Amino acid sequence: VLNDIISTMFNARFLQELFKPQELYSKKALRTVYDRLAHASIMRLNQASMDKLYDLMTMAFKYQVLLCPRPRDILLVTFNHLDAIKDFIYEAPAILNQVDETFRQLIETYNCLSDGEFQLIRQTLLIFFQDMHIRVSIFLKDKVQNSNGRFVLPISGPVPWGTEVPGLIRMFNHKGVEVKRTEFTTAGNYVTPQREGSFELYGDRVLKLGTNMYSVSRPVETHMAGAAKNLASHAKENLVPNPLAKEELNLLARLLGGLDTPKPAAGETGFRLNLFTTDEEEEHAAQTRPEELSYKVVNIEATQEPARRAELSRILGELEVAEPRPGSAGKGEDLLALMDGL
Repeated sequence: VLNDIISTMFNARFLQELFKPQELYSKKALRTVYDRLAHASIMRLNQASMDKLYDLMTMAFKYQVLLCPRPRDILLVTFNHLDAIKDFIYEAPAILNQVDETFRQLIETYNCLSDGEFQLIRQTLLIFFQDMHIRVSIFLKDKVQNSNGRFVLPISGPVPWGTEVPGLIRMFNHKGVEVKRTEFTTAGNYVTPQREGSFELYGDRVLKLGTNMYSVSRPVETHMAGAAKNLASHAKENLVPNPLAKEELNLLARLLGGLDTPKPAAGETGFRLNLFTTDEEEEHAAQTRPEELSYKVVNIEATQEPARRAELSRILGELEVAEPRPGSAGKGEDLLALMDGL
């Protein structure tokens, strides 16, 4: 199952589209992509478990982006994700090559960006997640999330790499010479980081954000905070038809149309993933979840429409390499020529 999902996630054509400069996806478009990736194997989730898994994923990523010591560390978080994925598929060389190629594309694309550009990326991501305040039990138990679903920013610990521990004010004259120093007491207990995380294909990332949250086995629960329920109107996305919605779904059709969802073989029955303790709890969650907070997943069958077939045929044609043929096109002569070559 992991091999199927990861292989689909790192499909070369899919990544080629993702790396093209483009506007940020809407929440519905992201959910459509996520749903297709989650069902890229014989594993199946029903609506309630899918909602819970998506809530956990989005809040975990929001937490990681929010707590990055510096904007550039978003890249280290991504590298931590990919390092963990490589541990899942270390026995599948072909898929491992796909992940390594993604690593190289990330390094080539983002290592050269300035701190200001990373700050813009971080702010764009946080704006995307700013209205999502879903409580997650693992964060509540670790006291990194309040009961209203908002995260707690630490005031202690290592400062960002390249900065100094606060507590000292230096004053300089017009010639740039230091003339006075003043110390002040800080509320937190700050320390200087020992080293910077590695931005290479292999290395110690140092930063722990993006690594496995489940060092101890414990249940995970996600439910809407009370304050968020009162602001449910903010969660109603695209109630007014969006003129860009059709074009966005057309793009998703081109992205996902070629990614076939494996069907269980004759002897396989597949299996269903339930993120709740019991089936009854899962059914109850599906019935009690407010309608405006449920995600409407758009199923795209890109091969059904003639226009879609033509577009996919064009894409496949670009990937095919025509081989030179002999002057005669006769099947018998082609076969004789092949035998002569042997």
